[in-house]
Amino acid sequence: MILGALIDAGLAQERLQAELAKLPLSGYTLAVRPVKKQGIRGTKVDVILTQEDQPARHLHDIETIIDSSTLEAAIKEKSRQIFYRLAEAEAAVHQQPLSRVHFHEVGAVDAIIDVVGAVCGLSLLGVTRIYASPINVGSGTVRAAHGILPVPAPATAELLKGKPIYARAVSGELTTPTGAAIITTLAEDFGPLPPLRIARIGYGAGTRDWPEQPNLLRLFLGTEAEQAEQDTVTILETNIDDMNPELYPYLMDRLFAAGALDVSLTPVFMKKNRPATQITVLAPPERGDALARILLRETSTYGVRLYEARRIKVQRFHKTVTTPWGAVQVKFGRIGGERISHISPEYESCREVAERTGVPLQEVYRQALAAAQAENVAGETAPG
Repeated sequence: MILGALIDAGLAQERLQAELAKLPLSGYTLAVRPVKKQGIRGTKVDVILTQEDQPARHLHDIETIIDSSTLEAAIKEKSRQIFYRLAEAEAAVHQQPLSRVHFHEVGAVDAIIDVVGAVCGLSLLGVTRIYASPINVGSGTVRAAHGILPVPAPATAELLKGKPIYARAVSGELTTPTGAAIITTLAEDFGPLPPLRIARIGYGAGTRDWPEQPNLLRLFLGTEAEQAEQDTVTILETNIDDMNPELYPYLMDRLFAAGALDVSLTPVFMKKNRPATQITVLAPPERGDALARILLRETSTYGVRLYEARRIKVQRFHKTVTTPWGAVQVKFGRIGGERISHISPEYESCREVAERTGVPLQEVYRQALAAAQAENVAGETAPG
């Protein structure tokens, strides 16, 4: 299905076959044809074996085939990485050392063509970054060399550790170990479609027909659209109405030292119109639990609310500018590829100059801002 999507998106079959011919491998041909799945046109690629009996191969057998080819070094490396991850998954499932893992179906010629063909095809299309949606693994059972297995198959599940998956609609196997190995090795991230200027769309068709949905893999090919930076943060909140306010500065210091991105205190009114303080902490997701424990230990609260939020940020760069009294750090910001839109002298840097020279802080700030604006106009801002 990956090969079908690549060809459907514009990869010339002849160029793909010319690359695959660099492998010391025979006993197969590629059959490419257009098909329709529930009214949607796609491309079906079949690896037709002209030599039916294929040996069960070990990892070193496949590595030898790849290393003995005349493919580019980068394609060899990525192909080896995919098969190595497959071997690791099989070894974990069967509790065997890597050297004893038999690939069975995965070691057959068609799987080698699938893996190496995917890497070659992406290279031929000039793809430099790959993103994937969360993976629908299907449900039910599947027949394999080891017998009847649950879906996702154990090796597939092992390969998908740490990646977003779901099972919906289809009763059957939607993700194989080979497909899982390819996408989890090559994809940079999993989630919603990133901002993209779409150039071409390809549909790779599977063999089976599902009544619930068309059996197609969709590929978007394009260039990344300029955008503001985005990330996800954890927000922690708690309301306090019975704590000595003198303790808040110490609490804030503890939170910042533990990785908080920002801490704010907001006056609020609680039940019975009691005045209180809402503590809000902005944190990287991986620091949420640790920061919640600090709030529970260092305040009188009985509970902390945690929730995730998507954050859109101006891209930030720092640069040193020269003032009549010395160097000052300045923060620059811009959105995507646009011109610098934010210029902010750093407070601590300005304060150090003011304390050292006796010049009013606001004058240091004004001079630093003027110097930074002049450099921005001259096109000398920080790279990036």
